[in-house]
Amino acid sequence: MTIFVHSNFELEFSLQHKDLRSKARAGIITTDHGEIKTPIFMPVGTVASVKGVHQKELREEIDPDIILGNTYHLYLRPKLEVLKAAGGLHKFMGWDRNILTDSGGYQVYSLSANRKIREEGVKFKSHIDGSLHMFTPENVMEIQRTIGADIIMAFDECTPYPCDYEYAKRSMKLTHRWLDRCMAHLEKLPFEYGYEQAFFPIVQGSVYKDLRIQSAEYIAEAGAPGNAIGGLSVGEPAEEMYAMSEAVCDVLPEDKPRYLMGVGTPINILENIALGIDMFDCVMPTRNARNGMLFTAEGTINIKNKKWEADFSPIDPQGTTFVDREYSKAYLRHLFAANEYLGKQIATIHNLGFYLWLVREARERIIQGDFAAWKSKMVKNMDKRL
Repeated sequence: MTIFVHSNFELEFSLQHKDLRSKARAGIITTDHGEIKTPIFMPVGTVASVKGVHQKELREEIDPDIILGNTYHLYLRPKLEVLKAAGGLHKFMGWDRNILTDSGGYQVYSLSANRKIREEGVKFKSHIDGSLHMFTPENVMEIQRTIGADIIMAFDECTPYPCDYEYAKRSMKLTHRWLDRCMAHLEKLPFEYGYEQAFFPIVQGSVYKDLRIQSAEYIAEAGAPGNAIGGLSVGEPAEEMYAMSEAVCDVLPEDKPRYLMGVGTPINILENIALGIDMFDCVMPTRNARNGMLFTAEGTINIKNKKWEADFSPIDPQGTTFVDREYSKAYLRHLFAANEYLGKQIATIHNLGFYLWLVREARERIIQGDFAAWKSKMVKNMDKRL
């Protein structure tokens, strides 16, 4: 296996506080684009855009330290030559803070009818025009160099749920072989835009504890500056997700950030913070917002329900963004009933603001020492439908 020795792959991670009644941690990741205070939620900007949100609102209202872009989608559109000519994704989209790109492995997994996995890599058809493409560990590293994110991910195979043990084992071993190829190739690739990129490998193994532990041991041995956990939140029960997170966090090094990919609901996030996870991303706050579901500290709201028709109270009195204060539930319900784009935008800003509030409040509670009690109360509250 390839072991990291190149100093250019480093990012700084300082662990500041650990909760005494859980495995929750508060830390700071430092890259060339600034600090990321953990635990952190990364809004998903799949195609160089967090859907429905201007970068000004993203920066000033939602205020994330880092957002996520998607290698598969950016590779297909706007294409690498455009991103390179722009000077990388940061300059292309006008975002001066941190960006993480996933490797496209999950998107390729989701194209199950239009892709073929083999040792070399994955051959797939574009969902846009049906054209044929090939992702390999090597060219995915080159693509992510060109995109220019601060944190880039290994190319992996994401297993479906359910899948049998033997398939999960073969897939895990393939992911490990691909990891070795990713790292070997990265050693040869210069940085494109004058700042460094950190590389995270990905733990796989489906919902089999022994495979997850094997994979976490292999990933930990690579010595990368951070580590990710993939292949969860793909349909398995929440209890199985938590069991796998716990098993993996017990193996992954404490002095490196841990990123749980594609998770999840506010409750999922709090439970996984308690298990030792530092970083999260998910399309749920934006996708659910576009369907009229609002997350709050008191429970979830379906703003399309008639009960809000004449409710002129603020959208969320405890909310942190301007939309929570300036618009009423009745007005937002009206916008959804009238199919006005503004309704989806308001709901999206609210939900992302709530997710960022949640992880920041979790961080403060870890530092203050009352995270476990606060988490228990929040989980009960957020399980309600208002």
